[in-house]
Amino acid sequence: MCAAMAFTLSEIMAARRQQQQTQRGVRGVVEVDEYSANPTQAFTFYNINQGRFQPPHVHMVDPLPHDTPKPPGYTRFVCISDTHSRTDTIQMPYGDVLLHAGDFTELGLPSEVKKFNDWLGTLPYEIKIVIAGNHELTFDQEFMADLIKQDFYYFPSASKLKPENYENVQSLLTNCIYLQDSDVTVRGFRIYGSPWQPWYYGWGFNLPRGQALLDKWNQIPDSTDILLTHCPPLGFLDWVPRKMQRVGCMELLNTIQRRVQPKLHVFGHIHEGYGMMTDGTTTFINASACTVNFQPMNPPIVFDLPNPRSS
Repeated sequence: MCAAMAFTLSEIMAARRQQQQTQRGVRGVVEVDEYSANPTQAFTFYNINQGRFQPPHVHMVDPLPHDTPKPPGYTRFVCISDTHSRTDTIQMPYGDVLLHAGDFTELGLPSEVKKFNDWLGTLPYEIKIVIAGNHELTFDQEFMADLIKQDFYYFPSASKLKPENYENVQSLLTNCIYLQDSDVTVRGFRIYGSPWQPWYYGWGFNLPRGQALLDKWNQIPDSTDILLTHCPPLGFLDWVPRKMQRVGCMELLNTIQRRVQPKLHVFGHIHEGYGMMTDGTTTFINASACTVNFQPMNPPIVFDLPNPRSS
């Protein structure tokens, strides 16, 4: 094993104590992980010393066939992400609530947002919930403020926009509930949405790994039933084969497993990670519609949850 992957006995024992707490279901305070800056190393460390990402407690799940009857007393969630203005050919299944985990445009241009909103208006779901992703540049006001000051145009179409053309871009989403570090309760389920991600080239909603992202995840309420983020947590549908790297967020994983423990976590961002996994408490869905080549080939994933009992 190379030096970068060598771990001390104290590190191993600390990792095992953390794993025991997680297995007992103890909800604790989440701190920045010592391996936060290197997700691939973090995955290796925790897999070797905890078996944290190994069966039987962590395993893949086959998506539910779209024609499966919904059980009585359940709500069917239709999960999709990373449609990138390519919705024309996507066949949408029956369901009650649509969850879109971001990257619904190429650059967040107002014309793209309007097109997406028009598409949402054609869908029959009772409730539609949407978050932004790194491609929704105009939804990240600080990003746009910096972009238009640059002498070169990294994103020409977006950087030439005038502020008055995008400062209220969220208001164009009239056919859905838009969440940004906020929550909504529908059908008794508390749903929280957040667009942030570990720094990814020069796109929107980027934050450094570690405390900056943890500060965002700390806003997620403990009582969240469904978590909607654009980025994946470490080790769950976050593998990028062409780079041989894990790219998920360590702090997001720890927040989910050690504190929030939602029933469902829906995300996208990593097109190659499309699919479902579970750790026995949370079902993780990477709902990326587009493949790595930006072809909308992956069908939406449906998931049924029993309706909460009214008190």
